[in-house]
Amino acid sequence: MGLTGGIGSGKTEVARRLAERGAVVIDADRLAREVVEPGTAGLAAVVAEFGADVLAPDGRLDRARLGEIVFADADRLARLNAIVHPRVAERTAELMAAAPEDAIVVYDVPLLVENDLGREYDVVVVVDAPDDLRVGRVVANRGMGEEQARARIRAQASREERLAAADVVVDNSGTVADLDARVAEVWAGLAARAGAGSSAS
Repeated sequence: MGLTGGIGSGKTEVARRLAERGAVVIDADRLAREVVEPGTAGLAAVVAEFGADVLAPDGRLDRARLGEIVFADADRLARLNAIVHPRVAERTAELMAAAPEDAIVVYDVPLLVENDLGREYDVVVVVDAPDDLRVGRVVANRGMGEEQARARIRAQASREERLAAADVVVDNSGTVADLDARVAEVWAGLAARAGAGSSAS
């Protein structure tokens, strides 16, 4: 299945809870960091495109600096995605091939809707929360300013676009207990689907 949600929605918390229940979680964000680690062809391509100013003193990618550049310019964001996404896709295919045959594989991908990837998954699960609540979470938890958080949200698919792509919606506007209960429902549905002999990837 594909799991998505905008920044500040709580998608990571949902992925963690699914992993605790036995899912094999493939985290696109983690893979996106791996493919631009020092010494990789991915990092070399990013520097060639955006310049050495996007490197931190230790030679790693300065993600905050790069974010300031690309999230304010759709064309530059597209150029970054053209570097990173094919490398992430290749690594994802390797991990999916290595998963046990009976596993419920959860592909945690923030840009599932933006890149029109829904058809690649049997089920698309969207973690949802109102934009103002998401902004508050990002400001509190990631140290961003409010306008920077709103710029990130504007650079992603709208809430309406994401909900339109969903087979299942996890409402994360309530309490932790509410989220636990909803994830348990989703897991039961995925397990039933897998038990019926349908792929749950």
